Amino acid sequence: MNKNILEICLSPDLGGLELYMYKLCLYLNPRMNIVSIINEEGKLKDKFSQSGIKFFETKRKSFFSLFSNAFKIAKLIDKHDIDLLHVHWTKDLPTAVLAKKISKKSPKIVQTRHMHMTRFKSDFYHRWLYKNIDLMIAVTKRVQSQIEQFIPQEIRPKVLTSYIGAAGCDKIEQDKKEQLQKDYGIKDGDFIIGIVGRIEEPKGQYLLIDAIKKLKGKGIDIKGLVIGHAMDELYLKKLQDEVSRDNLNENIVFTGFTNEAQAHMKLCDVIVLATHKETFGLVLIEAMQCGICVIGSNDGGPLEIIDDGQSGLLFESKNSDSLAEKIELLYMDKELKEKLAVSGRKKAQDVFEEVKQFEEVNSVLESV
Repeated sequence: MNKNILEICLSPDLGGLELYMYKLCLYLNPRMNIVSIINEEGKLKDKFSQSGIKFFETKRKSFFSLFSNAFKIAKLIDKHDIDLLHVHWTKDLPTAVLAKKISKKSPKIVQTRHMHMTRFKSDFYHRWLYKNIDLMIAVTKRVQSQIEQFIPQEIRPKVLTSYIGAAGCDKIEQDKKEQLQKDYGIKDGDFIIGIVGRIEEPKGQYLLIDAIKKLKGKGIDIKGLVIGHAMDELYLKKLQDEVSRDNLNENIVFTGFTNEAQAHMKLCDVIVLATHKETFGLVLIEAMQCGICVIGSNDGGPLEIIDDGQSGLLFESKNSDSLAEKIELLYMDKELKEKLAVSGRKKAQDVFEEVKQFEEVNSVLESV
């Protein structure tokens, strides 16, 4: 008999965590009885509205909504005979545990941990929380080691690692590619570096801009595509002012929000992930699947994705000199760039293929 699973994500955003939850629901839905609950004011709503997945909505505006949401989820547990709660956003854990306590069914709880853990969880509140969780799925080995370090053994749930995967790369039509090149002033032969993600300082767009400035000073002409929407308008304005001040308007393009991130990546020779402490780094895998060479910071998730000098390059985190050095290496050695791209694609297909990863999670949830 298939399990009845309630997938929970009350995050209002639409980043890697939220999209992973949505894609996992799509995969699991034909295999299990999936019910989802999401934020009625969140960006996942449009996705689920077109999905065919049974879903419910609720508000998450304050601490006090924790209790009303817990009662609502408890009713869903009992009504749909839920066997397992699968939590994705860490802030939803207390709601899920409280719902478990209120419900008549008392289902198992699994959390997929997408974020770093940085401090000990030994106080009364966290002891209550983690004693009621049955399994934690870490998205990297580093996150698993943090969980094992910071949650005392006597209250720690079972922990395992399951990477996030990315689908294969769709082909971009030539007409579409040429239109995008025209939109962004890209000419044949231009060397393009892309950085994809929300525009906010921790994502490190300023590092790429500074690296391109330094390379331009050496006579190396490189164009950067900053792909993504502004989460921090003041930070974006600061970047744009610096680009103008340093005469980089011909070198840096801010694309703004796009639903076609993969098509934009295909305009690039190299994709950079410059986040200070990226938990995972899904954009690297998406680029690798497309056969694009990647550079990542040597901290966090990229260390488990990129084999330095084999499937991509790593640069010193927060160091634009180091990033410029790696970009220059690929600019000067096209053969190396292609070799890394080919090896990166093979690793992405062998280790980080989306369906393989979903199959793994499916097996894990079945076994709980």
